[in-house]
Amino acid sequence: MAVMYKSTRNDKDKITASQAILKGLSDDGGLFVPDNIPALDVDFETLSKMTYQQVAYEVMSRMLTDFTEEELKHCINSAYDSKFDTDVIAPLVKKAGANYLELFHGSTIAFKDMALSILPYLLVTSAKKNNVKNEIVILTATSGDTGKAALAGFADVPGTKIIVFYPKNGVSPIQEKQMVTQKGDNTSVIGIIGNFDDAQTGVKNMFNDKELAKVMDEKGYQFSSANSINIGRLVPQMVYYVYAYSRMVANGEIKAGDKINVVVPTGNFGNILAAYYAKEMGLPVAKFICASNENKVLYDFFETGVYDRNREFILTSSPSMDILISSNLERLIYRIAGDSAEKDVELMTALSTTGKYEISADMKGKLSEFYGNYASEKETADTIKRVYDAEGYIMDTHTAVAATVYEKYKEATGDTTPTVIASTASPYKFTRSVMEAIDSAYASKSDFELVDELNKLSKVKIPQAIEDIRSAKVLHDTVCDKSEMEAQVRRILAL
Repeated sequence: MAVMYKSTRNDKDKITASQAILKGLSDDGGLFVPDNIPALDVDFETLSKMTYQQVAYEVMSRMLTDFTEEELKHCINSAYDSKFDTDVIAPLVKKAGANYLELFHGSTIAFKDMALSILPYLLVTSAKKNNVKNEIVILTATSGDTGKAALAGFADVPGTKIIVFYPKNGVSPIQEKQMVTQKGDNTSVIGIIGNFDDAQTGVKNMFNDKELAKVMDEKGYQFSSANSINIGRLVPQMVYYVYAYSRMVANGEIKAGDKINVVVPTGNFGNILAAYYAKEMGLPVAKFICASNENKVLYDFFETGVYDRNREFILTSSPSMDILISSNLERLIYRIAGDSAEKDVELMTALSTTGKYEISADMKGKLSEFYGNYASEKETADTIKRVYDAEGYIMDTHTAVAATVYEKYKEATGDTTPTVIASTASPYKFTRSVMEAIDSAYASKSDFELVDELNKLSKVKIPQAIEDIRSAKVLHDTVCDKSEMEAQVRRILAL
């Protein structure tokens, strides 16, 4: 049965998966959602004997039904190859009473690689399927990791350009260096004076600007997105939760059909939503544990049913989660509103005009499988040190937020269900925060000295992504005010 896609804000019109991937964001400002989520009709014993690439095909072929087997397998095999430093692509590491799903073995050492390695192939295939003649302009806001992963994925891909906006003082030094040294004739990187929410709002405004779209079309361009608002990002993220479950079956930790819990450090809500969609497909998940940092808008939402972004924006040591407008939450809101575009529009209009909305008691009742909590900066650092002292295992700050919240969940509930923690970035990406958490004496060292110290402590090889930027030349040094984002796009595209 074909899966079609509709907007969260208008469920009358339906389009194919390839058309949704091409558009990124619906014309009405809504996000594309599947009109049904088919069952994964392959048993977990069979999946447990499959490679990552084979599991990816089983999951993605159910969701992207207008792609042929040949097209989809080409995309998958082109994405999940030697760009990853391990054949298993996403290792499951048992430490400190949980299974850490290491999603950072790709070329930019963050979980965004899991989807952004395949998105360029999905997008180029979609363009061919739909006879698109325009050049595709990937327009993206990043809180740190999406930017580099998207740049790496799209660099020099024929028929595309990529423009990335990031908060100038809101990412780690390593994250910034990765982006501003990016090669590729079709790449542009711009720092904005503002935070991630400002960057994301600016990008959404350009997507919704009909006049800009008309001018671009006349010049032979059209926008698409590499953010997790693009369904072509979300579907590949479903894969690794199914794969993690299959590994737990394979290693005898669980039997096929047993339930697991999933803990996800959460900012824009895409990663945890992918787990939720995987459950809709048949993955036996009992609880979705949503971990926030001090920007705890999601924790407050799960506690109260009120989403309120009217609060101080806090810069933390886990910058990829420094987000107050969690865009992908809209897809869950649409779902718990009974797939009501009318209700979704009402709530999203309230968010854009007053900065908050409140869901009904009935909708809140449908969130019972979610648990939310948050970790303070001190708790995050303490967890990094505690796990290192006990296990010799070093995690990054975002993973430490998740591990902290998992401990709070166990303490509150006594639940001992086997659990997967999404480990979303290499500690090498956040060396200063990680090393200072282990020992404050490291504070006097430079960022790249800390890389070498982390290597000594962890005995984990320094990733190529870090070696590449040690002496790389800065190629992108443009900084603009958040109000000048469209002007920068017009300049780059010579509109």
